[in-house]
Amino acid sequence: MQKSKISVQDICSIAIMTAITVVMAQISIPMPMGVPMTMQTFAITLAGVILGSKKGGLSILVYVLLGAIGVPVFAGFSGGVQNLIGPTGGFIISFPIMAYVIGLGVEHRKKKGMFVLMLILGTVLNYVVGVAMFCIIMNSSVMTGITACVLPFIPTAIIKAVVAALLGLQIRSRLGAALQWA
Repeated sequence: MQKSKISVQDICSIAIMTAITVVMAQISIPMPMGVPMTMQTFAITLAGVILGSKKGGLSILVYVLLGAIGVPVFAGFSGGVQNLIGPTGGFIISFPIMAYVIGLGVEHRKKKGMFVLMLILGTVLNYVVGVAMFCIIMNSSVMTGITACVLPFIPTAIIKAVVAALLGLQIRSRLGAALQWA
């Protein structure tokens, strides 16, 4: 019998993190320019930190695919492909990449500054893809996109990233030995 590359434990961990992301996405504050402030990025950072690059990225990819097929998992209990091709679609599309990059950072955290660098890079990639798609869909300038999609969120993005990273590292440390995680 051939051994599977992914264990039942991995599947359960991925599913739990996907579910946490669904719940966190519902914590949403509408903003004037149309891009809501949600706790999705908090959950995505947690996924990368706790599960690492591959499993963290996969958990968020499952989240995005569930939303794409119409399951109401996105902010405001929305779902459907229209969320991926709308003004905020770039943010959603980049979520798995964000989790993967942050996961790489935690996996290489013994290299000085790597974890913080990858945490910042993952967040910046999310903003770059999100702003680019916002500008394309809304036919707006990059400055308008940055004003609507980045500037109002910088303070909370920093807070969410720091808290999620610290919490995630604690969870990873405590669960790591029990679950044989690296």
